[in-house]
Amino acid sequence: MLNEWIIVFRLVLAAVLSGVIGFEREFHGRAAGFRTHILLCIGSTLVMLTSMHIFDVYYTKVAVDPGRIAAGVVTGIGFLGAGAIMHSRSSIKGLTTAASLWVVAGIGLGVGSGLYLGSIVTTILTLIALMIFSRIEHSMIRKDWYRTIVIDARDGADQLKAIRETLAEYRNEITDFEADRAKDSANMVLKLGLKLYEPRLAENILEDIGRLDGVKSVRWQIE
Repeated sequence: MLNEWIIVFRLVLAAVLSGVIGFEREFHGRAAGFRTHILLCIGSTLVMLTSMHIFDVYYTKVAVDPGRIAAGVVTGIGFLGAGAIMHSRSSIKGLTTAASLWVVAGIGLGVGSGLYLGSIVTTILTLIALMIFSRIEHSMIRKDWYRTIVIDARDGADQLKAIRETLAEYRNEITDFEADRAKDSANMVLKLGLKLYEPRLAENILEDIGRLDGVKSVRWQIE
């Protein structure tokens, strides 16, 4: 039988482990960040604890599978993960965050069942994949980088033409385009999805576009 201290310990441990992963996602500006990861993990931990409690109470009276309810978490997390994935024309965002949500659900089930070592090691490996492997991926594996540049500029075709010409100088390919009216209604906010062949020149691109006539601000969107 699970006593009160074990239940509290497992829920707190789940919050700590998932909070570490959620903090990394929050730091990178993801919609599913710190609180989302914690809530998902402690929720799945409670589901696992509930499954084990039901087994302890009824195993002498009826055949009970403690993993049956937990299996529903693995299936149901797919819907929450799908909500973290956004498709914008030629680009897809949120796959890594959806995967991290699926992992913290597994961590929650592991903590809830008492598999502490496996849950802690999984948390460490997940952080390594999110923080360290991403750098290796960008520096050694990826040949093309996909970034979104946000430009606040004066409304007009001339500005757009000048921006396109500047990007063409760096051999950048525009893969996505969005234009919205700025809050002051006098300017437009452009979001251009770019395929960068020379990612090391990213700051040079910002400087050159920022010097164009009519451009108020320019920045890379946090991915």
